Order: sequence, then C-alpha cells, then structure tokens
Amino acid sequence: MARFKPIHKGLKLLPVDFERQVIPGSFEYALCHLVDQELDLSAFHARYKNDIEGASAFDPAVLIMSA
Repeated sequence: MARFKPIHKGLKLLPVDFERQVIPGSFEYALCHLVDQELDLSAFHARYKNDIEGASAFDPAVLIMSA
C-alpha cells in the first residue's frame, strides 16, 4: 500500500482553522465532501509504488482540492 503524507486540517501557522471555517452548505464544503467521500481515487493510488521504499507523497485528494 502506498504511503502518503498525513493530512492535517487543524490549526496551522496561519490563524486559519479549516474545520471551523469551511461552512456546511458552501461550495468548499461540498467539494471537500465529494473528494473525501464520493470520488474513487484508487486509479491514482495504484500509481504510487512507495510502500516499501521512497519518500512519502501527498495524497491525490489533496492535490485535486488545491488545483
């Protein structure tokens, strides 16, 4: 299984708390829900071959949301 960098949606260096500022019913909330719960990203995950060696990677879900 591929190794991904951990996703931290909590408080960062900036005074932005993702969990508190993405309001249910907003486009951002819907986008996060779709990417996290509804999309099948297994085709992207299959390309990663770093389960034993190599650096950890960013999860494709994070890359989709930041594009």
